[in-house]
Amino acid sequence: MAGVIRVKAMLVAPDAEGRTHAVSVLPPTAENPHGFHRLIGGNVELGETHRECIVREVREELGASVEDLVLVSTIENIYRLDGELGHEVVFVYTGRLDPEPAREGATLTEADGNVVPVVWRPFDDAAEPLPLFPLGAAGAARARLR
Repeated sequence: MAGVIRVKAMLVAPDAEGRTHAVSVLPPTAENPHGFHRLIGGNVELGETHRECIVREVREELGASVEDLVLVSTIENIYRLDGELGHEVVFVYTGRLDPEPAREGATLTEADGNVVPVVWRPFDDAAEPLPLFPLGAAGAARARLR
């Protein structure tokens, strides 16, 4: 949607050991031909707070609840997706998923009905081949979790 700045709420959801966090795996784009990882969450709806949004998104996408929900950062993300300019303001939370997604074979269902894989991405992700969006969100959350 051209000319729209989106407001989103996204979750850095660490596992019990705090070494990995749950992310969705999205398909290839022009900018990321091997796909990319994205934090769990989505668009804030009209009349909804960003905190209410992340609770709703986790329930809808994963069928889970969030415990120990804490706002850790706000990130302005300007990006391109298949050549189209995107702009969003993302409220980044940390919290534990209950239940946690399985280590293998987990999925989430997006608002449009697409089912995408969920994987556990290491916080120490220098060797991870897929980028994580929004940029900087996991690092900000990790710094607060220590």
